[in-house]
Amino acid sequence: MFMNNSSEGLVVLPKCHEPVDIVREEEGFVLLAKPAGLLSVPGRNRANYDCVLGRIQLEYPHASMVHRLDFDTSGIMVVARHKRAHAAISRQFEQRTTRKMYIAIVSGQLSAPHGEIAMAIAPDKERRPRYKVCEKNGKPSLTRYRVVSYDAATDTSRLVLMPVTGRSHQLRVHLSAIGHPILGCQFYAPEVIQNAAPRLLLHAQELEFASPDDGARVVGRSPCPF
Repeated sequence: MFMNNSSEGLVVLPKCHEPVDIVREEEGFVLLAKPAGLLSVPGRNRANYDCVLGRIQLEYPHASMVHRLDFDTSGIMVVARHKRAHAAISRQFEQRTTRKMYIAIVSGQLSAPHGEIAMAIAPDKERRPRYKVCEKNGKPSLTRYRVVSYDAATDTSRLVLMPVTGRSHQLRVHLSAIGHPILGCQFYAPEVIQNAAPRLLLHAQELEFASPDDGARVVGRSPCPF
């Protein structure tokens, strides 16, 4: 359960006791596996100091964050070890030349075995920190998906998700918008689906990009824990 800090009006997040695992170390970057329930960078509330960046800088003092995963999402991440590597990898995220693959378990059975969700996303100013589909003021957002399996007993589907854009909460918002919210999602799922899993069932399984050291393709993987 999240606690409220009355002095700041900000949520105090529960402590994450799981480690950040180093998957691969190179001259310019580190691939790591983030556990669910850990911030990527320090939170606005000073009590939420524990994060991926803070932990990784204990071993790599000059490390900097290239991209983020949500607090509730687990999986593969890349952290730059120096400024040149940061610029080179960040450019790939900006130009969408990276390849990202997630695994999710969602409510219901999708009508098609694969497809695309193209819906613009904007901050929900009335319900921060949530986001919403908003074609008028939102940023264009695209998610590709493929159904891996359907479990009739639980009426849930396992999906492979391939976001083309990288908006905040994109996968959660898109899947909720088409009527298939992710299990364990506290923001965009009905209460019964929120309580259907002990955590958000969303995991970043693969990340591919060009090495800032020699340009070779790098594929980082983190096995799905659910």
